[in-house]
Amino acid sequence: MSTSKKITKSRKTPGKIIRKITWQSFIYLLLISGAMIMLLPFFWMVSTSLKESWQVFSWPPKWIPDPIRWDNYITTFSSLPFGKWLINTVIITFSTIIGTLLSCTLVAYGFARFRAPGRNALFILMLATMMLPGAVTMIPVFYLFKSLGWINTFLPLIVPSFFGNAFFIFLLRQFYMTIPTELEDSAKIDGLGTFGILWRIIIPLTLPALTTVAIFQFNGAWNDFMGPLIYLSKPDLYTLALGINFFKSQNNVEWNYLMTASVVTMLPSLIIFFIGQKYFIEGISLTGGLKG
Repeated sequence: MSTSKKITKSRKTPGKIIRKITWQSFIYLLLISGAMIMLLPFFWMVSTSLKESWQVFSWPPKWIPDPIRWDNYITTFSSLPFGKWLINTVIITFSTIIGTLLSCTLVAYGFARFRAPGRNALFILMLATMMLPGAVTMIPVFYLFKSLGWINTFLPLIVPSFFGNAFFIFLLRQFYMTIPTELEDSAKIDGLGTFGILWRIIIPLTLPALTTVAIFQFNGAWNDFMGPLIYLSKPDLYTLALGINFFKSQNNVEWNYLMTASVVTMLPSLIIFFIGQKYFIEGISLTGGLKG
């Protein structure tokens, strides 16, 4: 009896394998097609950055430029204060990353571990701030920074990051709540204080979540256009996002040079993502859908 069952099962196996392979092939084909569609603008941008200006809108389009104009990059860098804008962007971006990690780590750990009256109410109030559109607070915040004399400085773009971000605090709090409290109890017995526990135990265990926050903050600050547009009016203080828009408005839209500047501006985001994608994906998978 058992032998006949094995024979029947073995006869069904090839059909199941064929259906499984067919379904997986369809899924992979669908994913590859979607990826190609999503990457199409990127390919066009890189191709355009290496073309002559008259080839940009030629029809049918040539995806491989002939000739390849590598000197478009040299021309773009020599005609723009690109180095100054790059330094400004780096200063603002990494300052905001430091401020975000410091403030959000402390606040999230407090919400996850400390027991105090009104803690949940404060946490809900903090989450409610995520529902406020940026346009609502834009003018009051601008007048606040203007009264402090911070216009045409980097301070309005850096200082707010040292006061936390509701989304990042929520993300880190969810992660901290999954860490067993027994680890902290053992550390307290060994004589560690709150900051010692946070530095030596919690932070090493939460590197994936912290890396996720850092990548999100990097992309937000690196590509920020509205903030520099509001607070910076001197060309020497421009960031890359604002400088490229300035370049676009000052020229008759030389698309090949504009795409050259865009490619260089986008490269750091790609590099940062590929370097930290392991921690980024791990942080998203561990914090998504966890208990609140």
